[in-house]
Amino acid sequence: MVLGIGVDIIEVARVKKAIERNPRFVDKVFTATEVAYSEGKKTKFQHLAARFAAKEAFFKAIGRRVSWTAMETVNLESGQPQVHILSGEDFGFSRAHLSLTHLAEYAIAMVVLEG
Repeated sequence: MVLGIGVDIIEVARVKKAIERNPRFVDKVFTATEVAYSEGKKTKFQHLAARFAAKEAFFKAIGRRVSWTAMETVNLESGQPQVHILSGEDFGFSRAHLSLTHLAEYAIAMVVLEG
């Protein structure tokens, strides 16, 4: 049964500007795993923006805001993105589905939670 759905879109330039203006933004919003993954990419700001959108979509799917680093986006070897819960909190779902996409200007994420 679907327990929650969340969708978010963000401008890549907005995330880039926030990082350039305040480097601590990265540590506040992203986990070390997310930063390392994105730093290894040619278009790192697109990847960071997609992860930002994933967090916002997750908040919408669970129906409340939690710590930015309560969850992270990880990728399987196939490239499929996954929601990884770090906080130890039980959010009441048994399975999370995550889809990400990004272009030069925008990143979009969708989260579907099952229970």
